[in-house]
Amino acid sequence: MDKSEELKIIEDMQAVVAQMRTDDIEENPDCEFEVFDCQCCGEEKSIAGSVVYDGIRLCNDCVLLAETGFALHKIETVQDLLTNMEDKKLEAQCNFLKQEEAGQNN
Repeated sequence: MDKSEELKIIEDMQAVVAQMRTDDIEENPDCEFEVFDCQCCGEEKSIAGSVVYDGIRLCNDCVLLAETGFALHKIETVQDLLTNMEDKKLEAQCNFLKQEEAGQNN
């Protein structure tokens, strides 16, 4: 697969995943403000556009990574993505703890 094919896949996935978020918000406007902790990136994200894969809820941003990874044959399972995202998730958790500590000290 050449670079132009890869770019086309990435652009297509971006459009599809963005539309998923838009569709969720149109169907239930409140979901834009409902949040959860993404099991992949570890960040608190909107439930709009999130997807559950094998019991693991991914935020819309991580859905984009997953679907692009699948389409480009870079990953085969969501577990592959979780493994690749461990450092980012740990960083998000550390930042959360730092914010909590700073809030307690004020």
